[in-house]
Amino acid sequence: MKAKILYVEDDPNLGFTTKDNLEAHDYEIVHCPDGKKAWAAFQEQHFDLCVLDVMLPEMDGFTLARHIREVDAQVPVLFLTARSMQEDKIQGLLLGGDDYLTKPFSIQELVLRIEVFLRRTKPDYQPENPQSTFVIGKYRFDFEKLTLSQNGQVHTLTFREAEVLKYLASKPRQVVKREEVLTEIWGDNDYYMGRSLDVFVSRLRKYLSQDPAIRIDNVHGVGFRLSW
Repeated sequence: MKAKILYVEDDPNLGFTTKDNLEAHDYEIVHCPDGKKAWAAFQEQHFDLCVLDVMLPEMDGFTLARHIREVDAQVPVLFLTARSMQEDKIQGLLLGGDDYLTKPFSIQELVLRIEVFLRRTKPDYQPENPQSTFVIGKYRFDFEKLTLSQNGQVHTLTFREAEVLKYLASKPRQVVKREEVLTEIWGDNDYYMGRSLDVFVSRLRKYLSQDPAIRIDNVHGVGFRLSW
């Protein structure tokens, strides 16, 4: 059975994008735009995990988490927030939250956090096993270890660099649209995130430069293509 997740987010664009991406990862998502509706949904349905924005109308995420913990001490609670203050993180954990993800977050990072909790709390949970290692020309890329290896030399990537490379490597010699990469990894498609993507692609070109057959081409007005 699909894992069922309560997702509470009042921003309609972010809510739609995140829900759509999580459903693409084979989760069943119940999206609520405010804390009051989310609390009503929680009382009526069973959820395997709760993903709660902190700043919500009607009832904030901390209050919602407090109500949830009063009736269920086991369901994992993951907070999403634009806040990064240490006291907010501490408050969330003291209320029974299991983890804290600061906006803007990537969909892949959110999925990895979700998978960790589901494996702990659902013994019968069988997630998909997506490819995590790739051979790219003369290189071996291990997404889980964040490593790019060639001739005994190992370079450690940042998590975001690894996310971009994995997305391109999973579609070799295909044109990948910029908005696809941005939505999948950053959860949104705007100018500043697009500039960040260009920086990461430039870094990846440098890391892969020891094999001249490898190319990450800009396809004007569309996106990128990784080939070798």
